[in-house]
Amino acid sequence: MSGTSLLLLPAFLSMFVDLLFCFCMQVRLSYVRIKYLFISWLVVFIGSWIMYVQYSTYTELCRGHDCRKIICDKYKTGVIDGSACSSLCAKETLYFGKCLSTKPNNQIYLGIWGNLQSVIKCQMEEAAQLDFGTDPEPRKEIVLFDKPTRGTTVEKFKEMVYGLFKAKLGEQGNLSELVNLILSFADGNKDGRVSLPEAKSAWALLQLEEFLLMVILQDKEHTPKLMGFCGDLYVTERVEYTSLYGISLPWIIEVLIPSGFRRSMDQWFTPSWPRKAKIAIGLLEFVEDIFHGPYGNFLMCDTSAKNLGYNDKYDLKMMDMRKIVPEINLKEIIKDRQCDSDLDCIYGTDCRTLCDQSKMRCTTEVIQPNLAKACQLLKDYLLRGAPSDIHEELEKQLYLCIALKVTANQMEMEHSLILNNLKTLLWKKISHTNDS
Repeated sequence: MSGTSLLLLPAFLSMFVDLLFCFCMQVRLSYVRIKYLFISWLVVFIGSWIMYVQYSTYTELCRGHDCRKIICDKYKTGVIDGSACSSLCAKETLYFGKCLSTKPNNQIYLGIWGNLQSVIKCQMEEAAQLDFGTDPEPRKEIVLFDKPTRGTTVEKFKEMVYGLFKAKLGEQGNLSELVNLILSFADGNKDGRVSLPEAKSAWALLQLEEFLLMVILQDKEHTPKLMGFCGDLYVTERVEYTSLYGISLPWIIEVLIPSGFRRSMDQWFTPSWPRKAKIAIGLLEFVEDIFHGPYGNFLMCDTSAKNLGYNDKYDLKMMDMRKIVPEINLKEIIKDRQCDSDLDCIYGTDCRTLCDQSKMRCTTEVIQPNLAKACQLLKDYLLRGAPSDIHEELEKQLYLCIALKVTANQMEMEHSLILNNLKTLLWKKISHTNDS
């Protein structure tokens, strides 16, 4: 090799390295661009999918437009009538606001009625599984608003209502007085008589456990007040805080948070302890209201924080009473249910009976009383942040309460004793504070 070639070799090597470096950098930059392009596309795709699913879920759950259309069509054709019909369908002073529905067949909306804030509840037929991209079908109207029939007298209608109450509540309390209360409520325009359209609305509403219980407990502090009705749509007073504790999160975040961490996180978003104690006393009083009242015992079959709320004075208000049912009615529902184990003998989430293995049928006696379920819900709620001087006694009373069984001897006496002990303990601690 000549000397000139040897002199040029380092230059060629240097040029080759530079070209190789440039090539590698271009490849690297291309890879980085492709990587970020892919990530950006993936983010857009996932975001679009989430928005699509949320929209599809919303349109399936929130069907207030369908509900209002069906109700108003029935009102305008003279089939139904009620105290809220004119405001909803003619004057349009009753507005649907934010959707709170959790199931397609039970529409719940925040509402505004004139200058009053309210909650609107409207029943829909059980919806079939809907495919994304298909419009939800309005409820089927096979039997809705078909009773009482034309020609039914007021006395005959009273007999119908009395028979319904007897089937649901048994021979308890003054059923005739309750019938008169329903007729008074059904007279929406307060003209002293119940028209056939008003009677059809009242009959449809009486098929709903929550509405019946709200009528029975209208004079109780912890039941939201009924403001009006139209068909099987009814309006109640607005409650400021719609859950016992916690913070409302988008469903996609709810899915990702472990349940244990979620329960701990909920405890961070609660009122001060004296205010929690006042809310807890309200729940204990509500349990007292439905325990062997004038129309029998009612059972709480879904005792969860989302079913309880409170107002700006920290008075407890029941948000959802659909799963509070007359004991006699529950026994009829569950007595013929076939079972292989105790897991087959559950109504709602909290009303449990035993499976009789010899008959392969569910027994009718619910294992756990309402008070025990309420104390289970209140345990973490009250013990967190409880004053040190009552913490030990409060914990003891709560665990005694949780251990209550329906089948135990002298259950009613123990029930009353524990309930009064808890109320007294809490009230003594907060009676001298502004929160009382």
